Amino acid sequence: MIVLDANILLYAYGAKSPQHEKALALVQELFSGTEPVGLPWQTIAAFLRISTNARLAGSRPVAEAAHEIDEWLKQPSVRMLVPGDDHWIWLRRMLIEGQASGVLVSDAEVAALTAEYGGVLYTADRDFARFPGLRWKNPLE
Repeated sequence: MIVLDANILLYAYGAKSPQHEKALALVQELFSGTEPVGLPWQTIAAFLRISTNARLAGSRPVAEAAHEIDEWLKQPSVRMLVPGDDHWIWLRRMLIEGQASGVLVSDAEVAALTAEYGGVLYTADRDFARFPGLRWKNPLE
């Protein structure tokens, strides 16, 4: 399973991003493919929080961003990732061994869900290298 971090989606749906074309092609390929794609709640919340922020150039109305998410979730390959019974074990490990505190806690949550589901995180954020055993790659390089 491929798990998407918010930055990949933000680049794909932010036309002003220098990585827009590559990220959009990647997301379209993943969402139309057969390999499972996981979207953690944290990824969706971050996409909403950032893409609808009126202080940022290229912000969009909430209804438009929500519609995008509706379309993603209609795709047969896309799955919403939710914590399982052992999630705290995964999260605790990522927090402690990854020395994640403050703003990095949300990254630890995404890392824990990715590991819990046996996935590979697609992200452009190198902070994820800190998490033990997390499989991740930057597909935009």
